[in-house]
Amino acid sequence: MNDAAGTTGSERRPRPADVPALTDQYFAKTKEVVRRFGDCRVTYAVFMRRPVICTPRLAVEFLEAMAADRNTEFAVELLYREGQWVGAGEPMMYVSGSLLHLVELETLLLQKLGPGCVAAYNAYAMCVDLPKVAFLAMDARHCAGSEMAEMMAYAAAVGSEAARREAGSIGFIGNATDATAHWFGRDKGLGTMPHALIGYAGSTLRAAEMFHETFPGEPMTVLADYFGREITDSIAVCRRFPEMAAAGQLSFRLDTHGGRYVEGLDLAKSYDVLAQHAPKAIRGYRTEAELRTLVGTGVSAAAIWHLRQTLDDAGFPKTKIVASSGFGPAKCRMMAVAEAPIDVVGTGSFLPEIWSETYATADIVAYDDKPMVKTGREFLLKKR
Repeated sequence: MNDAAGTTGSERRPRPADVPALTDQYFAKTKEVVRRFGDCRVTYAVFMRRPVICTPRLAVEFLEAMAADRNTEFAVELLYREGQWVGAGEPMMYVSGSLLHLVELETLLLQKLGPGCVAAYNAYAMCVDLPKVAFLAMDARHCAGSEMAEMMAYAAAVGSEAARREAGSIGFIGNATDATAHWFGRDKGLGTMPHALIGYAGSTLRAAEMFHETFPGEPMTVLADYFGREITDSIAVCRRFPEMAAAGQLSFRLDTHGGRYVEGLDLAKSYDVLAQHAPKAIRGYRTEAELRTLVGTGVSAAAIWHLRQTLDDAGFPKTKIVASSGFGPAKCRMMAVAEAPIDVVGTGSFLPEIWSETYATADIVAYDDKPMVKTGREFLLKKR
């Protein structure tokens, strides 16, 4: 991850004046009790109930901004560096400061931590399973607003960097929007054409021509599934732009709907394709979900091998394949088993699937430096 890209836009961070309306009412009332009966210094332990990868930056930036606005200081003790593994129930950080100023920030602090930690874990797993594949973060369309989009892009960058460091993975090379491109060391988002452009142009080939005329000199990724002619249209585009194909500047994105097979395939032919290219993938027991990834409808491993073989046979071996549609950790794992010839995966499926797993939790573990925590959470106390 690019360290120079660490600052986030203030417009995607709650303003100090908004905090009372955004926090839980019981925290707001507790603040008034503390104001009346006297402040004290407290220490919070922040943890999660499942293994994650540590993504603390947005939470820490939030605390720093709130401390500056309130003319106070919060001491943040990070127990894990950004990108490190954190076990279930292990304190990720201790936050100390005035209870009067901290108590109403708990909910907003946790919102900025938990989802990103799980998304980073997912991104890491995907990049490790497919270390030779580049990833493009296309999560923005699945996010609930710009604040979540910022968090998810940050998480993908952290998980990707961990995979790059530990497994030599290519990882995430960029994302789809300008607003969060800085997390990947870029000024601009990446991407060429959606289905809307294909429909507007009236044909896949014409869409490619229109794009090339509008953005001459740019590499081009052509979306190939709109008319259900993934093979026919890909070859037609190659023949129209043979120089780009030969130079490796032409890619084809498979985003085939899960209700049908890629052109030229059915179940039997999909098995045949994998038997030829990746026989180990279809030997032994596979779950129904795994078989769907390997030989089912939509963007299967067989579909990707089928397109690769067809492009090679037609004389276009330097063209690239971009795969999208449901590429989460489980699908990436099976694509690795099938050694699918993917150059780039476009995905937003590193976003947490089970949202209850994203819940971070905080408990006060000391009041005026005296250790105290609710029964059952003694494991959060600082080890002396």
